[in-house]
Amino acid sequence: MRDELRARYGDERLPRYTSYPASPHFSGDVTSAVYASWLSALPQRADASLYLHVPFCRSMCWYCGCHTTITQHDAPIDAYLTALRREIDLVATRLVHPLQVRHVHFGGGTPTIMAPDAFGDLVALLRSRFVVASDAEVAVEIDPRTLSPEMSKAIGEAGVTRVSLGVQSFDPSVQRAIRREQSFDRTAQAVDHLRTAGVDGINLDLIYGLPHQTVASCVETIRLCLKLLPDRFAVFGYAHVPTFKKHQRRIDEGALPDGGTRQAQADAIATVLLAAGYRRIGLDHYARPEDAMARAQNDGTLRRNFQGYTTDPSDVLLGFGASAIGRLPQGYVQNETAIRSYAERVALGELAAVKGYALTGDDRLRAELIERVMCDFAVDVGRVCRAHGRSPGEILHAAPRLTNLEADGLVRIKGNVVSVPREARPFVRSVAAAFDAYLGTSGRTHSRAV
Repeated sequence: MRDELRARYGDERLPRYTSYPASPHFSGDVTSAVYASWLSALPQRADASLYLHVPFCRSMCWYCGCHTTITQHDAPIDAYLTALRREIDLVATRLVHPLQVRHVHFGGGTPTIMAPDAFGDLVALLRSRFVVASDAEVAVEIDPRTLSPEMSKAIGEAGVTRVSLGVQSFDPSVQRAIRREQSFDRTAQAVDHLRTAGVDGINLDLIYGLPHQTVASCVETIRLCLKLLPDRFAVFGYAHVPTFKKHQRRIDEGALPDGGTRQAQADAIATVLLAAGYRRIGLDHYARPEDAMARAQNDGTLRRNFQGYTTDPSDVLLGFGASAIGRLPQGYVQNETAIRSYAERVALGELAAVKGYALTGDDRLRAELIERVMCDFAVDVGRVCRAHGRSPGEILHAAPRLTNLEADGLVRIKGNVVSVPREARPFVRSVAAAFDAYLGTSGRTHSRAV
């Protein structure tokens, strides 16, 4: 890829397209009353996924882009869990029929910051309020630095099937620059405890583009990670948005790699993982060939949601907790972000939703086009448009960005099929943006495209 194209497209600020439209387009028109009506309209046999947000950590990592609060005390966490359990009850009572659940995801923050027995009780509540399938995937995000043997055991006893451990980088100079010091031995110990507890699915999360990071240090981090024999990797580019996340101002911008170096780091990581037998999944995931995510990519059923790439086929995602986002057939809903306000609302018996977005027919069409591009690096615009009662020419001719992308070699257009050449796949967000009718209208600064 020519340097001028890397600069032109790689430095663009674009949504990650974990939803469409992106969350900056949410508004207060979707109230708790609207959410309640959407819940009551869900059909009896609807399959659903559950996302539970636990917005607490023991320390702040300076690269972090999540909604989280730092606490050294357990009282705020316990009070929050009381509100979370209350919200689960409130949502469940608004359903005409209990939903079938096949995916549960605990995100943060640090979900494992809660006491082991509290975690077990929370999972038990979910199983009592929803019809959680016996083979459901139950996943938890974990900070290995604070994971105790007792919590590892509780995770296993609760039926957790998959965990994602934050690593980011094992380079000490990078760890100091992002205020997250984490040894390989501590991480390996956490993996051992989890496997002993019966958790078979191990994911490792890495980041490139961090301060003082080099291609060599990225490769060394991967070399160490491979010793842990994970099933999957998620490899994200660092999103530096200090105007949105003020703690990122503590990162020395002069120590951040430029666009070309970021791409070299991503390429080096991909080379090592592919040589080790992993399959590349979409833009930023890697999985063993026998893994469910690799199989989903092979058969065209890979999906994308707020956690990134997923095998979850459900069109219903219920979000619980402060700032949590849910998705229903009618649209998106997001809860109150401030923890105190969130807890006060549910204590009064109100749903915590304060904003969202009601989808139009055009939104659903474009969302599917974008999802297939992000998941498959290709989309049959004709097939998708026919399913939505629209003309492919109407979409293709209204996407002038595609003309420039084709001229620059980032897409190939054959009939109604738009595909991304292998060498251009790192720029897939730029291709997805060609179908985004709201591009540049949110006023929000997004992360760099590469």
